[in-house]
Amino acid sequence: MAIEKTKIIAALEKVNDPKTGKDLISMRMVENLQVEGDNVSFTVVLPNVDGDTKSQVNFACIAAVNEIYPQANVHVHLSMKSPFADAGEKALPQVQNIIAVASGKGGVGKSTVAINLALGLQQLGARVGLIDADVYGPSIPTMLGLQGQRPKVQEVYGQHKIVPLEAYGLSVISIGFIIEAEQAVVLRGPRLGGIIKQFFNDCLWPELDYLIVDLPPGTGDVQLTMVQTVPVTGAIMVTTPQEVAVADAIKAMNMFLLPNVNVPILGVVENMSWFTPEELPNNKYYLFGQGGGKRLAEKAKTVLMGQIPIVQSIREAGDAGQPAILQAGIVANAFTEVARNALRQINLRNENIAATDTVKIVTG
Repeated sequence: MAIEKTKIIAALEKVNDPKTGKDLISMRMVENLQVEGDNVSFTVVLPNVDGDTKSQVNFACIAAVNEIYPQANVHVHLSMKSPFADAGEKALPQVQNIIAVASGKGGVGKSTVAINLALGLQQLGARVGLIDADVYGPSIPTMLGLQGQRPKVQEVYGQHKIVPLEAYGLSVISIGFIIEAEQAVVLRGPRLGGIIKQFFNDCLWPELDYLIVDLPPGTGDVQLTMVQTVPVTGAIMVTTPQEVAVADAIKAMNMFLLPNVNVPILGVVENMSWFTPEELPNNKYYLFGQGGGKRLAEKAKTVLMGQIPIVQSIREAGDAGQPAILQAGIVANAFTEVARNALRQINLRNENIAATDTVKIVTG
């Protein structure tokens, strides 16, 4: 029986990449496929893995081919060069953009913005994932209606990987899926950093255009671990118009702009811009003042992506696990505008600025 290349390719779709858990063919990791009589040879381009994993990939490829062509002599060359040479060895090669949603202080609605931004980008046709990195106060399980659910664990070449949960088409991970709802999270730097690294490196993320990271307030261990672990495309700052919120947001913004961090600020979202009663949709009451988001955007030399009013339905939607952007009305329109502006800013950033590097900490 003559050996066909198309059937070899189909067989190798059953072999997984040890880093992402996706198949070798969709990850474009198979090169130089040659068939001469019963001899089959090809190169598998692997990420940086240990010798035992390399051996397992090698035998898995041989077994997959021999399953359909028992007579085949299979020669697998394992190359350690990255298939994404233009960006070097990417931490998450299947993710195109990692977007941090950050604030200086708590209570400004950052998680609400992160969730509705993610869903807004999805509505615009993007593939989107969401990391709840606010490990001390994980609210995303409640706001997406995922309370009490647990992620599955999948073994990939002897390593246990976490399968993100899904809500409204988003792939989502949170420490809230792992601990009990009322359990206090008491962690110091190293263990805290370990959890964040797991969310990036030990989760089987699908192919994504955008991975949104909902950060805790401030400039602590989580933020530093993130920029050391993955190249962050850019940050979106969330503030209210109130001066105290803007002052803290400036500090958080300046962390991203440090020379050794160098993460671009994509834009600013001003939350709680004004109060609008449902029965008086044209009335605006500026409970927290005016202009804070614009001032922060000017300070960051970026744009104000949108202003989100205080409307009772936002709170109700979050508590019910049905994000506001999925409900028709002024709030959904406001979040859709934020998503459109975010998409525009990300595209401009990628066209005009070199890719972000992970932060290297040098001790002397």
